[in-house]
Parts: sequence; structure tokens; C-alpha cells
Amino acid sequence: MKKLLQINTVVNYGSTGHIVESIGEEVLRHGWESYIAYGRKPRSSKSRLIKIGNTTSVLWHYIQREFFDRSALASIRATKRLLKKIDEINPDIIHLHNLHGCYLNIEVLFEYLARKNFQIIFTLHDCWSMTGHCGHFTEINCDKWKTGCVHCPQIKRERFWPFILDRSTYNFNLKKKLFTNVNNLTLVPVSYWLERVVKESFLKEKSIYVIYNGIDTSVFKPKNNLDVIKQKYNIPSKLILLGVANVWENKGLDDFLLLSKKISDDIVIVLVGLSKKQISKLPTKIIGIERTESKEELAQLYSLADLFINPSVEETFGLTTVEAMSCGTPVVVYNSTASPELVTTETGFVVEPHDIEGIKRSIDVVCRVSKVHYSCACRDRVIKYYSQRNQNKSYYSLYEEVLRDSIE
Repeated sequence: MKKLLQINTVVNYGSTGHIVESIGEEVLRHGWESYIAYGRKPRSSKSRLIKIGNTTSVLWHYIQREFFDRSALASIRATKRLLKKIDEINPDIIHLHNLHGCYLNIEVLFEYLARKNFQIIFTLHDCWSMTGHCGHFTEINCDKWKTGCVHCPQIKRERFWPFILDRSTYNFNLKKKLFTNVNNLTLVPVSYWLERVVKESFLKEKSIYVIYNGIDTSVFKPKNNLDVIKQKYNIPSKLILLGVANVWENKGLDDFLLLSKKISDDIVIVLVGLSKKQISKLPTKIIGIERTESKEELAQLYSLADLFINPSVEETFGLTTVEAMSCGTPVVVYNSTASPELVTTETGFVVEPHDIEGIKRSIDVVCRVSKVHYSCACRDRVIKYYSQRNQNKSYYSLYEEVLRDSIE
């Protein structure tokens, strides 16, 4: 029986956690054994779970990251215990996801992988694996990652500035050494934009196989009987603009605040994923909702909206954009990173970054032709390109391909 071991910060929680869980379910359907090693936020799973570290080790790692720029370079003991577990399992495929969640030591892990003969799949959910510090670099227009990170400009933007150390040069060189030294490594960027980034990085010589993130289209679909959700959050009967984010930092909250000053009184903005503090400071035209893990409730909110807006300039995919489209709601995205490749003229609008007037013109079009004009095309595009089942099949096909190639 073939065995898959996935490694991610979380399991069955948040965007990557749900992706990992669904991939595990896919290989189980094919008779494989499925294991998921994770750092925190345990949830129920159909796979066998392996906890990496504990609360103390995660906290210490967090301190190392925030003050000494040592992301994924603590948790040595926890990682060594994981390696013993890997030896016991002896998986056919090791599938890496987010490694920089303060739970794992990449130096210990990749030195081990370089000595072994496992087939390694590494899904790139952001740009962290190719930089000395950051997960994204577009907003500040930095291209140091192409040649070598030094004097990282992102550190000054972090919440706990000043850092005691800027280790971006050391981190960059270490990642380059570790990640390029594993022979049986296949990279999976989650968009064609991210693939282009990989091909300009020190990882360009590795095998690259693009697989979009997928969503559960049986959950994210147009919903009826939306009065309950409107009453729950006191959403008035107006044209509804929706924004959703797990964390709103660097996701365009300021642009929504600017937009709220330009819309008429018969339009309301609903934002999901805000903290209580953020909600308390919102203007009257914006209704704030805290983060919800309920996919059903999110699908209802997507279905309720007349237009979904994703004002982020840094998207390696854009999961919320696709979830909204799957519920039949047209979208507005910025012409930046991966967002434009998700949207067509039949499913929404692409405007230049921070172009509030461009967003307003998109709203005017939806007011004139109505949401229904776009709904079928939105749903059809997601079914064709972004369904979870199809993307999981792509991963399974990739597993079989690399295993086949390893024998030949």
C-alpha cells in the first residue's frame, strides 16, 4: 500500500489546511495511507495526524522569528522527532506545504531529505521559499530575491519593528543551499504568475508543475433563502459589496475605507475576517464580521453579495475570489500578481491597483446590468478550472508520475 505524508502548519483549518485535508482524502479513495504532520490548530481529519512540537516550542520559535529573523530555523528537537516518525512510516511521497509557521526547522528537515530517496512535492503557496525573509514582495516592488536578498526593506514594515537582526542574506543563502540540494524535488506553484517567479529564482532548475488551488463546489455554490444571514448580521436590503480575508493586514482594508466614502447610500460594504478592534473603527457604510470557519455561512455571504472585491496586490492564487465566483457572484480584482488570471470579462473586472474610481465604475456596471448577468459564467469557470476534486486528481496524477519516473 502506498503512503503519503503531508507537512503543513495546520490541518483542516484555513485555506492551506483544507487543501491538505482534501488531498489526503483523495489518496485515501485510491487505497493509499495518508498522514498529515502539522504544527498547531488540530482539527478532525480522515488522515492519520502527527503533531510537531508543542505550545512551548511554537512560542519559542515565534520569538526567534519575530526578533531574530529566524523563520523556520528553530524547533530543532520537534523536527528531529518528526524525522524519526518519517523513518517509521517510510512514505512513498512527502508533500510539503507551508513550512514557515513557527513549528519546523528547514535545515534539519532538508538535510535529512537530501540523504533520503523519497519523492518530494513542494507546493508553493507564497514566495517565502525564494526569499530571505518575506512571503510577498510585489507591493514594495523589490526584486532582490532574483540575485540575493540583503538589507530587507520588508522588515521595517513588520509589526514588531525594530528587529534585533536582519538575517535576510543568511536566510536566502541557506534556503538556496537546502532547497537546491534535494534531487527528487518537484515544485508546485499554485498559479502561472507564481510559476514565472519560480523560473526567475534559484529554484528555476527544478521540475515545475502548476496546479491551481481548488475549492469544494458542492459547498461554495449559489444559495437561496438568505434572510437568516441578513438578519444575523443586520445587513440591509441594499446593493452589497463583499470582501473576505483570513487576516486583513496587507489585504486592502484601507482601499475599502476609501471606497466607502465614494459609494451612495443605497450601497453597503460587508467585510468578513476583521478583529473586534477593526470592527469598532469602521465607518457607517461598512458592516464588519469576525472570521468564520463555517464554509456554509461564507457561501451564504458570497451568494448574498452583488459584487465581490479583492483589493489585494499580493495574491499567489486568490481563493476567496474563486469562492465568490463559485457562488455566482462577479468579482473585482487588481491587475497584480495572480489575480488577473482568475477573471474574465464574463466573470468580473480587473482594475489597476488602488484604483478606487475603477472599482466604482465596476460597481456602476453591476448596478446597471445586475449580478445575474455574470452568475452562470462565474460558476461555470470555477467548475471548469478550480474545483477541488479536479485539482486533487491533478495532485494524484503527479504522485503517480513521479513514482513512475523514479522506477524507470
